[in-house]
Amino acid sequence: MELNTLTAISPVDGRYRKTCESLAVYFSEFGLIRYRVLVEIEYFIQLSEINLPQLPPLSLTHKEVLRNVYENFSLSDAGKIKDTEKTTNHDVKAVEYFIKGKLTSLGLEKYSEFVHFGLTSQDINNTSIPLSLKNASDKIVFPIISDLLGKITAISQEWKDVSLLAHTHGQPASPTKLGKELYVFADRLNQQFSQLKAVPYSAKFGGATGNFNAHHVAYPNINWPAFGDAFVNNTLGLSRSQFTTQIEHYDNLGAYCDALKRINTILIDLCRDIWTYVSMEYFKQKLKAGEIGSSAMPHKVNPIDFENAEGNLGMANTLLEHLSAKLPVSRLQRDLTDSTVLRNIGLPLAHSLISYNSILKGLNKLILNESAINSDLESNWAVVAEAIQTILRREAYPKPYEALKDLTRTNQSITKQSIHQFIDSLAVSDAVKTELRQITPHNYTGVSPHY
Repeated sequence: MELNTLTAISPVDGRYRKTCESLAVYFSEFGLIRYRVLVEIEYFIQLSEINLPQLPPLSLTHKEVLRNVYENFSLSDAGKIKDTEKTTNHDVKAVEYFIKGKLTSLGLEKYSEFVHFGLTSQDINNTSIPLSLKNASDKIVFPIISDLLGKITAISQEWKDVSLLAHTHGQPASPTKLGKELYVFADRLNQQFSQLKAVPYSAKFGGATGNFNAHHVAYPNINWPAFGDAFVNNTLGLSRSQFTTQIEHYDNLGAYCDALKRINTILIDLCRDIWTYVSMEYFKQKLKAGEIGSSAMPHKVNPIDFENAEGNLGMANTLLEHLSAKLPVSRLQRDLTDSTVLRNIGLPLAHSLISYNSILKGLNKLILNESAINSDLESNWAVVAEAIQTILRREAYPKPYEALKDLTRTNQSITKQSIHQFIDSLAVSDAVKTELRQITPHNYTGVSPHY
């Protein structure tokens, strides 16, 4: 069966392909091959610049032509490498042969053995993958997280003065402000986003077991660790791990996964709260002509964007959790389990990207239904009991908590009238009674820091 969006097994490459297609250039097989080509070429160029007797400096023209190989890398190029892999049964070796072919076409065949010189496959994989992750994060993942933060912050500002009945344990509780409750999520996201952006993109580059064995035996007078630092940190813009086995230890990649998982968990919390507010009719949703909410019930407008996001965030977090737990664990100097799971690094980002777009779509549909919010406040005068008993405590009134408990913990409806009747019965000054009568579910909302 032909592979397309209808036949793809994963919805990431099927139903949701349009949403997360931008990640393909980084995390597809094509993307991985391209980044391997990039690293191999930049390594070859940098080797030519350290005055090796057998490898003279490349001309500017040769450098430009070689860089064009990965800058203009095509599906046809990737296909040639995959064809070679059928013979080599080794994906990185196939890349090496591809680049050697390019050198031959430039008349540089006699220098071709300096392609992949002294390296093992993981020197390429453990630089290619963090580089692709860094680029995808900078260009796609981080910008949409910033967009989400901006949207949540904007609506929290727009609705900062809207009084809202809070709920703890699902029961009416002391009132709050809608804007503040939304800004809770923005504040949480801001903190975790800062931690995510602070995680280094660590890379391993040091030969077969991390000690530059082959490099050192060939050129013992060169400071290869310093060369590796310059190549990884300066040329590639990553952070070279100084002490490794054959593979990167992935501790920082695990930290990236954990940090992104925390962001996703916060967004799951947001989705569930917004879903609940919609079910309570605190929010209505903008209608789009032709859309159907339920196949059976014509009246329904379902909060599907937040449900879709919650499901995809769960998928993302499951994968992120496995990656962060699995990758730092390897047998002795390495086994192949890291390579197996690393190929899936794009999947949790894809599910996350689908979710972020769904949340943005859902937030942009929200219409504030103040009448429902105000109705709930007006129907729950019992929530001012906390305020009344606290002022009575201030006035040294005997057992104020117990007095309010007797008033409010009944099956009777507590109204403005019954609250005021209770206030009138209190043995306190008229000034205190006046103060108590000013308290309503609409204004008993406390204070919060400026945001």
